Amino acid sequence: MINQSSAPTAPKTGDAKALLAAGVTVLLWASSFVAIRDIGHTLSAGSMALLRLAVAATALTVMVVVMTRRVPRIPRSWRSLRLILCYGVLWLAGYTVVLNSAEQHVDAGTAALLVSLAPLLVAFGAGRFLGEGYPRPLLLGSAIAFSGVAVIALDFSGDRDGIGIVLCLTAAVLYAAGVLIQKVTLRMVDGLTVTWLGCVIATVALLPFAPGLVDELASAPADAIAGTVYLGLFPTAIGFSTWAYALRRMDAGRLSATTYAVPALSVLLSWVLLAEVPTVFGFAGGALCLLGVAISRRRPRPSATYSTERLTTCEASS
Repeated sequence: MINQSSAPTAPKTGDAKALLAAGVTVLLWASSFVAIRDIGHTLSAGSMALLRLAVAATALTVMVVVMTRRVPRIPRSWRSLRLILCYGVLWLAGYTVVLNSAEQHVDAGTAALLVSLAPLLVAFGAGRFLGEGYPRPLLLGSAIAFSGVAVIALDFSGDRDGIGIVLCLTAAVLYAAGVLIQKVTLRMVDGLTVTWLGCVIATVALLPFAPGLVDELASAPADAIAGTVYLGLFPTAIGFSTWAYALRRMDAGRLSATTYAVPALSVLLSWVLLAEVPTVFGFAGGALCLLGVAISRRRPRPSATYSTERLTTCEASS
């Protein structure tokens, strides 16, 4: 008799929470492209990054103290600290500065599209270095979603130049490296601690931009400062925390595939917030992005060999 408890079960509550956390991250990160493009005409790339990370580090420090009710503890493992250091410098500091610089040369939609190369890099990096393999749903979904990105990119109405494209591609590489490093780190340290320390490290790394930030804040309009604070509190402090929560519970490749929805959401947010009506390319490409994300989320079916072995084991045990 087959043990009924071995039968496939419905998705666990933890999986649903991880997916919800990923959805929050995608929405917040999509909004950041629009905000960065708007603020970039007022604050320089380094100054904006420093203020954004300082706000995020402060908010997360308060959050950690409130949640733990004690002075935050730094991991004692030197390996963990080195990984967090790399994560903070490469992704939170380096990626942020490079993306800010890129959006001074290209529009927000183009930046979101080009950075969407990162999930593909993560999927193959996770399969090669993290042992996640290359599940068919992930590969198929990534291909469809990336084709959606390509369709949106067919609309050449935005302002684009070579420097901006190179910077966006560099940001995508830093993003992918950050995800892979963070995934390994989360095997040893909880997500909130990783995000908090990463933001603190990134803030310290960006301190050379402090004199410029002080000068620019003296003449910066209130809405630019408020927008940068928004970037620090929501896409960074909250967005990266929910991302870490999901990444600790999901494969890096499958989770990163959900961010293919960012360009589609960026198009919608530009429509709602900036009255920029999406083109036919935007609608069609956005639909493909969302379809690809849905397919990549499917779990591969167990192989026939695995099912036979499981059945034999269950019969033997009964």
